[in-house]
Amino acid sequence: MEVKDIDLNLLVVFEHLLRLGTVSGTAKALHVSQPAVSNALARLRKIFDDELFVRSAKGMLPTPVALELAEPVAHALDTLQSALNRKVLFDPLTSDRLFQLAMTDIGEVNFIPKLMSVLRERAPRVSVATVRNTALNLQEEMSHGKVDLAIGHLPELTSEFFQRRLFRQRYVCMFRPGHPLDKRTVRVKDFEQAEHVVVTAAGTGHARVDEILARLGVERNIRLKVPHFVAVADIVQSTDLVATVTEKFAQRSAGFFGLKYIAHPVDLPEIQINLFWHSRYHRDPASQWLRNLVFELFSE
Repeated sequence: MEVKDIDLNLLVVFEHLLRLGTVSGTAKALHVSQPAVSNALARLRKIFDDELFVRSAKGMLPTPVALELAEPVAHALDTLQSALNRKVLFDPLTSDRLFQLAMTDIGEVNFIPKLMSVLRERAPRVSVATVRNTALNLQEEMSHGKVDLAIGHLPELTSEFFQRRLFRQRYVCMFRPGHPLDKRTVRVKDFEQAEHVVVTAAGTGHARVDEILARLGVERNIRLKVPHFVAVADIVQSTDLVATVTEKFAQRSAGFFGLKYIAHPVDLPEIQINLFWHSRYHRDPASQWLRNLVFELFSE
């Protein structure tokens, strides 16, 4: 078999079937009829002398042959797509593109206000939507271009992704003014005896804090658990609860809510906040523009 014997459109159908798992979904994505997709699949089966996809209750499941073809076909199509898009330009002043950014609620507090202010001047028609990396398969969504960039401490994004460091930050202990911990020296024992509010941030880099404290045998008196950081400042301001948060969040909370914070009595490692993008979009002009803007605004 030679490349000249393969219709490129058949490989496009193959890639969509592999990713979407249904004939109807593939037909809709490619704007063709279902019989056209079925005919393409029949031709593929004849070329490779294999069923490639078999029907099941969960959709069209790939055979071992299809799985073996998956990576080289995807790579070939990606390379061709990149070549075709090399001359595509991105003009931020006229573009009405929607960018999807994955970040935590702390990320929204830290990044979004400044980013939107600058976009108003430099890209007045561009819009932004944020998503939580815990609410979706982030690797898959970024590989398919549904999420453009991710910002945060995301150790699970590895081989397929480029990353660039924005800054490092430490964890601190935050509380209201006049709290018993509002003093020059706070011991671990004082920290343990205080009442705590904890954010159950499973699936984020911040969840490591709870793991580290547990591993070190630090026993907190946890009185409240919440699923988001965004309400923590309000809660801490009006209670005796103590929160372990990042220093940038504490600085903002101190400015808006008059809260206090101190160096954490437990020796917690700093975390690195990175900007991530999928290798498929490394040369995409729009992605390059937005990455450079984020780095310009937030890199330290």
